[in-house]
This record gives sequence, structure tokens and C-alpha cells, in this order.
Amino acid sequence: MFRQTAFGIALSTLVLGSGLTTIPVPGHTSTKDTTDSQPTETFSRLVATSTNFHASAIEKSVFEQINRYRTSKGLPKLKLSQKVSRQARFHSQNMALGKVPFSHQGFEGRVSLLPIAYNSASENVAYNYGYEDPASQAVEGWLKSKGHLKNIKGNFNVTGIGVAINDRNQVYLTQIFLRTRK
Repeated sequence: MFRQTAFGIALSTLVLGSGLTTIPVPGHTSTKDTTDSQPTETFSRLVATSTNFHASAIEKSVFEQINRYRTSKGLPKLKLSQKVSRQARFHSQNMALGKVPFSHQGFEGRVSLLPIAYNSASENVAYNYGYEDPASQAVEGWLKSKGHLKNIKGNFNVTGIGVAINDRNQVYLTQIFLRTRK
């Protein structure tokens, strides 16, 4: 897709990973230590070099857009969990750094590290480059995809969103959805 800018034509790319839904995990709970899921110093330097976008603003925008969509369809809003966001962010960071491919690789491991009891989990991922509003591009793409839309409209009550931007301003987004036990 091409977009006209004041400086000429810029290439914009949006890639979506297939929406991943796991089978229900009855009574799952994890007490594993998640300290290895903290951002790395290398990644902190990567984000610091990115001047066009701020990952936290993109995360907030995705969260707000997904909840607006859910409420427009009569669905309850999702609660944002910092613990889940940390795992989502870690996956986005690993993709941005090239440590893992753009994929759902390691999803079961990510959610098993969460110190939250849940019944089911799923994940959406997106990658984009060259857009003025990467959050909206990702959400629009997810809403047009059956698998991603299934996750967005799913019977979940908690979410976590993680964004990473590498030194080439490539934006990686991960959203994890959980149905927690009450």
C-alpha cells in the first residue's frame, strides 16, 4: 500500500498474525516468577532511538479502540492488566529485536508465566511500518480478520497490550486476551 506524503511516496506495510485462540485451560493458575520477562537494556536503547512513536501511547490507543468496539457491540469492556501487558510487551520486544519471528511462537509459555488464574486465553499480533497511526491500522486490520475479530469479540474479561518499536520504526503489537476465573 502506498501513501502520499509531503515528501513523496512512502511505503506502508501492515502484517497481521493469525488470531490465535487456545483451548480452555480449566482451573489454570501459575505461580512462576516473571522477572525474566522484563524489558532488556538492549530493547530500552532501541525504543529510545525511535522518535516517531511512543509505545505506551500506542498501547493505550489500542486498548481504548478495542473497548470502544466491544461496547458498540453490546460486549463488556476488557480490564487492562499490567501483568498481562508485561508478557505482551515482552513478546513484541522479542519480535522487534528479531529474537523470535513475527508469530505466536511461545504463546503457551507466555500465558503460563502469568500469575493469574484463567480459563481460556488468546492472542492477536500485528506488525506495521510507515503509518501515521499504527494503533488504528492494527485494530482496523484485526477487525477485518475473522480470527482476530473472534478474539476481540470473545468471552474474555482481561487483556494486556504490548508494543515495541525498533530502530527502523517498525511497530510490533501483541494483545493477549484472558477469561479469568472468579
